[in-house]
Amino acid sequence: MLEIIILGIIQGIAEFLPISSSAHLIVFRDLFNIGSSIPSNVTLIFDIALHFGTLLAISIYFYKDFINMITKGLTMGIKDKSGKLFWYIVLATIPAAIIGFLFEDIIDGYIRSNLLIIAIALIIMGIIIYIVDKKSPLIKELHNISMKEAFLIGCSQILALIPGFSRSGTTIATGRLLKLDRESAAKFSFYLSAPIVAGATIIKLLEKETLLLIQSYWSIFIIGILVSFIIGLLCIAFLLKYLKKHDFKIFMWYRLLLGIVIIILTLI
Repeated sequence: MLEIIILGIIQGIAEFLPISSSAHLIVFRDLFNIGSSIPSNVTLIFDIALHFGTLLAISIYFYKDFINMITKGLTMGIKDKSGKLFWYIVLATIPAAIIGFLFEDIIDGYIRSNLLIIAIALIIMGIIIYIVDKKSPLIKELHNISMKEAFLIGCSQILALIPGFSRSGTTIATGRLLKLDRESAAKFSFYLSAPIVAGATIIKLLEKETLLLIQSYWSIFIIGILVSFIIGLLCIAFLLKYLKKHDFKIFMWYRLLLGIVIIILTLI
């Protein structure tokens, strides 16, 4: 149970910081044996459950924003700023949703178990997000992005299907490349995560085996979701406050260090 709590904490932190929650869950389980006692047929479902916990965190933290966007989007369409943002999120969700659905088996079967690929992805995206943030001016707020820019940020989520690249990392980096200020890039990244995680959760729940496994291991699912939810709420507040005065240098160094450690331990 302690290992379940640790994994929940890892998910709550790594989902919102640009350091890849999927990579951390895999590395801590496969390399450091935290959560290794979870049956292999439960592992992926449990990871999705932890993501569901952070989805709840996003939904609660931004509930006013989501209600406003959905209401304005369905009643006023793109004529309203919040309504326009709603439809931009819908559009930006499509590319990753299609690719994820088509290549889920390949990603789960070959990439999720390859620690060297994960380590390289951590290092590459760490360098990219730092350079992009350093070179790009802070001139756009969230409501000023265009449909094309929203779609490009959505397309960047495809890379995040590979553990290590990080969904928040790729979307924030693309947002900064398009000259969004740091807080706006982070917010749009958070908004985009909601439909993706919700869709993945629903698809898994439709599988007959999922419900049976949840019934058999209900305690670890409940605790994992609860912990990732609480830590996720705290982490959202922290990152939005942190980015008002700081850049992404600390995340780059962390990703580089973690990637190197993974490579060394894997080769040893």
